Amino acid sequence: MVDTLGVAVIGFGWMGRVHTQAYARVPHHYPQLPLRPELVTVAEDVPGRAEEAAAQFGFASTTRDWREVAADPRVQAVSITAPNFLHREIGVAMAEAGKHIWIEKPVGLTGEDARAVADAAARAGVRSAVGFNYRNAPAVESARALIGAGEIGAVTHIRVRLFSDYAAHPQGALTWRFERERGGSGVLGDLASHGADLARFLLGDIASLTADTAIFVPERARPTGATAGHTLATGELGPVENEDYVNCLLRFTSGARGVLEACRVSVGEQNNYGFEVHGTKGAVFWDFRRMGELGLSRGTGYQDQPVSTVYVGPGDGEFGAFQPGAANAMGYDDLKVVEAHRFLRSVSEDRPYGATLQDAVHSAVVLDAMSRSAQSGSWVEVSV
Repeated sequence: MVDTLGVAVIGFGWMGRVHTQAYARVPHHYPQLPLRPELVTVAEDVPGRAEEAAAQFGFASTTRDWREVAADPRVQAVSITAPNFLHREIGVAMAEAGKHIWIEKPVGLTGEDARAVADAAARAGVRSAVGFNYRNAPAVESARALIGAGEIGAVTHIRVRLFSDYAAHPQGALTWRFERERGGSGVLGDLASHGADLARFLLGDIASLTADTAIFVPERARPTGATAGHTLATGELGPVENEDYVNCLLRFTSGARGVLEACRVSVGEQNNYGFEVHGTKGAVFWDFRRMGELGLSRGTGYQDQPVSTVYVGPGDGEFGAFQPGAANAMGYDDLKVVEAHRFLRSVSEDRPYGATLQDAVHSAVVLDAMSRSAQSGSWVEVSV
């Protein structure tokens, strides 16, 4: 028998839409899941946006006040896709109301924020999922398995990159993302949070780090109305308060070393996200823009050892839920369907699947350490 789970989405910008579409697609890709999401309500304070969402996707009701979601007995699970500065307040309130939580990274502005939501969820006994979607790529899961099986020997070092041009235009609007109080640490929360999670997912815990940050576009125009995504503006100029760029050296508890670099103003770079992991016998490479491929070098040649292109297929991660054979492409939205499925499965089976709030705490603590290191110019211990 299939049960229904009443879900709400709080914040209906681009990511709220992605979550909603993922809920709708879960039964198509995972027909055996004994739980079906039912779109109960959408909360959005921009006038008219919630009503548009309801008309398009079939939410039963709308509200401009997210607090009404906490009090709604029809709602059993909530997607929190509101801006970062609201994550802690909304996340804690939903957990205390007994709602399961699917929340976007970085889960607040600091490690303290992420831990507050995680602790509230633990006290309430609710399940959680966090939007670290890149770890859901079948090729990334395959790379993790190869590394864990010793296929490239003992891991020596990793390089993680996340370069984007979404904030490269100098007339990009001064939205909440660029304010310290509402957007937190800028590109650290936006992109480096993914990098910290990927590094830990592949190599284990980070022990210490040293980081450098910079702001390359110091002023932006204030928007004159509600914004969605990364829009342009021509209003009064205001200061950019948080980081455009971060470069970080990592030391892992395993003894491996790493480099993590992220930038939101990289002209000529569109979603250039990926990693290179080197070991004593080989290496593995992944580029999000070629999501279904791995570059793999392994063997006993050491010098002049070739790199092969491996296409992931139905035996890797969740690939089989989307495509029948290797080299058929998956996309970004598919990774969010995987995430939605794992969230719903966690609720159904009352055990964790995929990234949880504890993973968010680990990532947030790394980001806090980056900020402290950039201010002090020193190596900083990472302690969860």
